[in-house]
Amino acid sequence: MRYGGTVVLVTACMSKEAPEGKDYFPLMVEYQEKAYAAGRIPGGFFKREGRPSESEILTSRLIDRPIRPLFPEGFYNEVQVVAIVLSSDGENDPDVIAVVGASAVLSISDIPFNGPLACCRVGKIGEDFIINPTYKELESSELDLIIAANSDGVVMLESKVKQLSEEVFLQAVKFGHDSLQEIIHFQTEFAKTCGKVKAEVSLKNTEPQLLKKIEQASRDKLNTIYSIGKKEGREQEIAFLVKELVEKFTADGLDAKQIKKAFEEVEKSLVRKKILDEQTRIDGRGFKDIRSISCEIAVLPRTHGSGLFTRGQTQSLAVTTLGTGDDEQLIEGLEAERYKTFMLHYSFPPFSVGEVSPMRGPGRREIGHGVLAERALLPVMPSKEDFPYTIRVVSEILESNGSSSMATVCASSLSLMDAGVPIKGVVAGVALGLVKDTHKSVVLTDIAGVEDHYGDMDFKVAGTVSGITAVQMDLKIRGIDLELLKQCLEQSKEARLYILEKIKAVIQAPRQELSSYAPRIVTLKIDTEKIGGLIGPGGKTIKKIIAQTGATIDIEDDGTVLIASNEADKSQAAIEMIRAITDDVVVGKIYNSKVKRITNFGAFCEIAPGKEGLVHVSELSDHFVKSVDEVVKLGDEIKVKVIGVDELGRINLSKKKVEEDNKSEREKNK
Repeated sequence: MRYGGTVVLVTACMSKEAPEGKDYFPLMVEYQEKAYAAGRIPGGFFKREGRPSESEILTSRLIDRPIRPLFPEGFYNEVQVVAIVLSSDGENDPDVIAVVGASAVLSISDIPFNGPLACCRVGKIGEDFIINPTYKELESSELDLIIAANSDGVVMLESKVKQLSEEVFLQAVKFGHDSLQEIIHFQTEFAKTCGKVKAEVSLKNTEPQLLKKIEQASRDKLNTIYSIGKKEGREQEIAFLVKELVEKFTADGLDAKQIKKAFEEVEKSLVRKKILDEQTRIDGRGFKDIRSISCEIAVLPRTHGSGLFTRGQTQSLAVTTLGTGDDEQLIEGLEAERYKTFMLHYSFPPFSVGEVSPMRGPGRREIGHGVLAERALLPVMPSKEDFPYTIRVVSEILESNGSSSMATVCASSLSLMDAGVPIKGVVAGVALGLVKDTHKSVVLTDIAGVEDHYGDMDFKVAGTVSGITAVQMDLKIRGIDLELLKQCLEQSKEARLYILEKIKAVIQAPRQELSSYAPRIVTLKIDTEKIGGLIGPGGKTIKKIIAQTGATIDIEDDGTVLIASNEADKSQAAIEMIRAITDDVVVGKIYNSKVKRITNFGAFCEIAPGKEGLVHVSELSDHFVKSVDEVVKLGDEIKVKVIGVDELGRINLSKKKVEEDNKSEREKNK
């Protein structure tokens, strides 16, 4: 695949047979960015590409999500799609190219695939929508929307949005969808010309007779179980029922895995039938009803900010930490290097769903959910000029029964406001589901875990009262039309506004004061010509200030100096030292100085790093001084007054004038 100067190689391979014991579709998608594509050599000791970056993981997910529902039901052969970026022009993002490539290669392969689909990015600058905007165009775009679609409709959405209305967002989707039809048609013709005959594979679908047996044996008990309100109670009873079914039917020579799979299909059918035919949800809610919500702030005593958001049996604890410029994250990719000052990390421990499993590094799902929540909040975050802190939010999912990523958005809003971060608006998120058959469809607000598991869609929307900030949509069916998408957006807006009111009832706006445990950052502006003097040779001067005061100091190229410290006196000391170096010497001003050299005719004193002046022997005292070291000694710290600067820039100081000024002040106060 080639777009401009960006080239991506996409391949697909399939195992000859389905692995024994697998009861799911083992699709593996790997996306790699090679450093040579951008004309660079990787950093580090080994000088080669290592583990995938966050960007590569997100793009792997981006490819996986739209193609996964287009494989046949019961197809369990291993399939691996690999996308490698061979060339990058620094203008066009390879991600959407890789998605189109995955569809094209699967379409011409012998792998069973119900494609093709196409993918593009949509931007909005002014009143105009743009297809596949460049990196530079995205900087001024109000929208970054990735849409994947096929002949049946939209398959996947992924976007970050600068508070646009639902109507404008829908227009952007339609614009992208219409633009993709040509690429879909091209792939269809391409497959006719170059495609292989699809391989004959065995689909492991459940036997109709087994399904009927399991349905007859479990129907009445399942109906009773699904009248239980609590998730834990239902799960426990279902586990007992499955055990009974396995014991009963394995005696007839059936395999336990087949029995469990058949039961899951029966359970899925029951859940969907209740929604579509009986017009009722498992927990008794209406289709637009939201589970009970509670919000708390300042739940942790020593953190900079914290928020606890609970919706039904989903709970997120978000914690905000404020840092300095030293804490910024360097992002290296095929495009130019950049620094992040806002990070949101999502953690999903196994206890949140009552499970036992190893706790290792974050998985693809955790990284994806964290980035979605981060994108949702990014449009309301303050600029670095307005709030010169590095901000990290961590969401700990304490309990999960549906849409923990959107609970993370809500908890993070609470936490940021509790920390005193001046966000431009409160952000809330909600997840919607869909149950659809050939005749009717139902859109569900605030889906629970079982509705997500057995439903056809996971549609997440976050935003403020002013508009949408993020959307993510994944389907388990071939696609949905724009009319159904419009209904989802309208329903999500209604839910979002309701949740925002719940958050605002607890905290209306960010706190005016930061936590006493957070660092204080003071911003100074110095002449850019003075930066070199402040840094000093080899960084000697600035290192000395940091060592003496314990403050953290960042110097920007434009002359902005950020001084951070948890202690006000240390911060003030650093400010005074910086000003002493960068401010012009003022005649008549009194400075704290240190005696650096003693001569027969006076003492040379340092009034700032790199700035020395002479206190002539006649200016040491108001009485005759026979020897300079009678009055001052090497290393003494004394107050001196600037009494002149000659045409060569030499500074003349006086200790005597300071003492005279002090004497006059004392007499005045008598």
